[in-house]
Amino acid sequence: MPDPAPSKSAAQPFPHLKEAAAPPQPLTLLAVITPIVGWLVPGGGHFLHRRWGRGALLALSVSSMFALGLMMQGKVYSANFGDILDVLGFVGDLGAGCLYLMTRAFDWGHPSINLATADYGTKFIIVAGLLNIISAVDAYDIAMGKKP
Repeated sequence: MPDPAPSKSAAQPFPHLKEAAAPPQPLTLLAVITPIVGWLVPGGGHFLHRRWGRGALLALSVSSMFALGLMMQGKVYSANFGDILDVLGFVGDLGAGCLYLMTRAFDWGHPSINLATADYGTKFIIVAGLLNIISAVDAYDIAMGKKP
């Protein structure tokens, strides 16, 4: 006796997952500008796509983490390519965009860690920059149609 036809759920190993997303859209001017604005202004890439709630949440999160790090007297790294940890700290700080540029222009932040809380402040500043980079990449994915 022949086997009955396999059910549709048996053919798909994960029937609860949705089908693959539509192919990405071609590169547009908005897709090029979005990550740049998203890097310079925290949440700015999401504001360009009229995602007001997510943009405001990201702007508030990144800005408050950066400000708290400065208030805890955290170290703001500058370009020093002699030590790998300084390079990584610099990349993390630079990720905050205009917040980092303003900090360097007005000479905010501390060059060295003198208090126990300053180490936490340094980490807050670095994580704020990394979160801003992630949000800029997320805004780019929205611009390319990879994310609804």
